[in-house]
Amino acid sequence: MRDTAALQDFLATCSIAPQVLELRPDYRVLLLAVDGIEPGPTDAATEAFLARADAHAAELLTETPVEELPHVAAWREAYRAFGAKPQRTRNSLEALLRRAAADGLPRVNRLTDLYNAISVLHGIPLGGEGLDRYEGPAQLVRASGEEEFTVMSSGEEKVENPRPGEVVWRDDAGVTCRRWNWRQGPRTALREETTSALFILDALGPVDDAALTAAGEELRDLLTGCGADVRTATRVVPAA
Repeated sequence: MRDTAALQDFLATCSIAPQVLELRPDYRVLLLAVDGIEPGPTDAATEAFLARADAHAAELLTETPVEELPHVAAWREAYRAFGAKPQRTRNSLEALLRRAAADGLPRVNRLTDLYNAISVLHGIPLGGEGLDRYEGPAQLVRASGEEEFTVMSSGEEKVENPRPGEVVWRDDAGVTCRRWNWRQGPRTALREETTSALFILDALGPVDDAALTAAGEELRDLLTGCGADVRTATRVVPAA
């Protein structure tokens, strides 16, 4: 198990490539590393939190089309900047808002449920990764096209390659999330038994530093309730 210092040391090695910041100089990410979680399935507390997020999304999209929400629109612009088509490959925030408003968020496991709800409630793309499954630090880069990304297809693993120039999260073993925050891979996905995790909160210009910090703090507070000895560390990159 990692103590707070070890979690902070890991975060210190995580990086954003200059080419990504050239694409979107307004980009910031809040990284939250957590250890000591007591794993578990969806429970009454997370169910209530998900219901709150579902209601928030339904009300929000009654007033404004999802593509006109400022942060969703900014992510659509970011996707176009590296050649993705946002109507076909939606950023995770837009995809979750649409699903929450229409059919409700999926009930997966306690950790996934919590971060999906925070994403919808705060209007921020948010990913969760199993920290014990990482090989080396998290790195946000523009892909060469040779990196490997493993997906599940018809119950079997299949290896894909991102397009050259695509923005991806990766570690030393390969891509962990394609198109910035579009699709996470199964290798590092959170599971019901996960006890150590890395959460990635993405922000562009419409979300200021105070709003990004507030989302991270609420997620951290929820996670500290997921065990008797939960340890956390955070880092914002690039620093304000």
